[in-house]
Amino acid sequence: MSVNALLRCTIRLHRKHVATYLVHQRTLSGAEAVNALRPFYLAVHPDFFGQYPRERDVNENSLKRLNGYLENLQKPGSHSVQPMKLTFYVRDTKDSSDEQPDPLTSGFRSVSFTLHTNDVLSTVMNVLTSCSLPVDHMKALKASTEISKSPPEAQLPFYRKIKWDKSYYTFTGFRDHEQELQQARRVEPTLSLWLRNNEPEATKKHNASLPRREELKRLKKELCYKFNLADIRWQRNWGVAHRCCQLQSLVRLSQQNPEALIHLQGHTIVFADQSGMNASGHVMLGTMDVHHQWTKLLEQLPSYRSLHHQTDWLKERISLLLGGTQVVHMERLGPVQPITEHYSTLRTFHQSLMSQRLHLHPRSLQDLTMLLENDRSKPSLHEMGHFIIPTNCDPPKLQAFLQNYAPEARQRIQRKKQLQAEEEAVVKLCLQSLSLRSLTKEPSVSSSQMILCCKRLVEQHSPLMQGLLICVSHFYSVMQDGDLYLPWDWKS
Repeated sequence: MSVNALLRCTIRLHRKHVATYLVHQRTLSGAEAVNALRPFYLAVHPDFFGQYPRERDVNENSLKRLNGYLENLQKPGSHSVQPMKLTFYVRDTKDSSDEQPDPLTSGFRSVSFTLHTNDVLSTVMNVLTSCSLPVDHMKALKASTEISKSPPEAQLPFYRKIKWDKSYYTFTGFRDHEQELQQARRVEPTLSLWLRNNEPEATKKHNASLPRREELKRLKKELCYKFNLADIRWQRNWGVAHRCCQLQSLVRLSQQNPEALIHLQGHTIVFADQSGMNASGHVMLGTMDVHHQWTKLLEQLPSYRSLHHQTDWLKERISLLLGGTQVVHMERLGPVQPITEHYSTLRTFHQSLMSQRLHLHPRSLQDLTMLLENDRSKPSLHEMGHFIIPTNCDPPKLQAFLQNYAPEARQRIQRKKQLQAEEEAVVKLCLQSLSLRSLTKEPSVSSSQMILCCKRLVEQHSPLMQGLLICVSHFYSVMQDGDLYLPWDWKS
């Protein structure tokens, strides 16, 4: 080998080592990523958006998707992931005074960005810079040279709660959200005191809303009867006046173009953030859209119905392949899943199952259910008994997982049924005992929390609650139509 050839070989090897070194230097462990994203979590954590349900729901859903993106980047052999657009409501965490202000007093802003990076470090930097958050602390991080050498705790899922030493907040200047929540709880009034202060206002607002409530009931009944609708629902907790305006707008459309609404027969209408059809087959009418956009959607309903029938067929085929396990879709907080996205997920999963032959008895898992998620990296069993399965799950591993956890899933389903029955009974008792007009809860409140709350309300038996409309939530609030929101763990 000539000297020049030897030099060229040496240079290539050197460049390869430098490139390898740089790649390793750009790799963050799970613990380091959580540390780096600390200011981001403080700015978008759903706990700080208790009185803003819509913003809280959006942040909760986006955090879930972001964590799935980061987990996929850490999977061995992962080189690329699909671009993902995220939206967050970011609160102002700058605090120049020594006092700790109440959450969200300084407002918040909406930030949207697209993740397309293929390593954890670049993704973390992208998130922080997109939200205009500081990145100085990134300089102190030491990247791991090998992921395999990371300690066990570095492989834990992202977005887990960590108990930080107080010196961390002193040194970085970040706000301790745990301390803020504790302070908020300390100043939180007792239920009886809060009712004394707010019951008159709630009663006044409720009485003022009665004509609008009657108008809403009349419009809904009239539209359902005239166009043979299954139901009319709302994605958000809009006020009664807002809902009346939406129904009146639909009435005007029916008067201007009665033929357009013929396709709605038998459907459930959902007034939502965008127009289309959701994964449950409900027709979504975007509240910000004009009549022209609604009309265009209604003309496309036959095509949407065909797509919905195809999703039902795919669910049946998947159930046959997985021993009777039913693929279900649950209406969740946050952005609604369109029917097109749901169909694509089912089709991808079905093709994956067809690629390898599974050996499951046709009815061995007949009473079980599962949710499909694109952002998951491994299957899991929800506390309510349904499986949560990644779309790209390896079929043999999926079969083993379903068979191993089927007994536990059945136990949890039975427990869920018991909790639901107990919840219905205690809600009925609470309504009768306290003479409430209505008693509901937010989706984020579990059956166990609702049961505990209702039992304590019955024991408290406050005469101030008579005739009120109560919604059990995570915060106190008097809504514009007189509905009262109470935290499920209210103080006595």
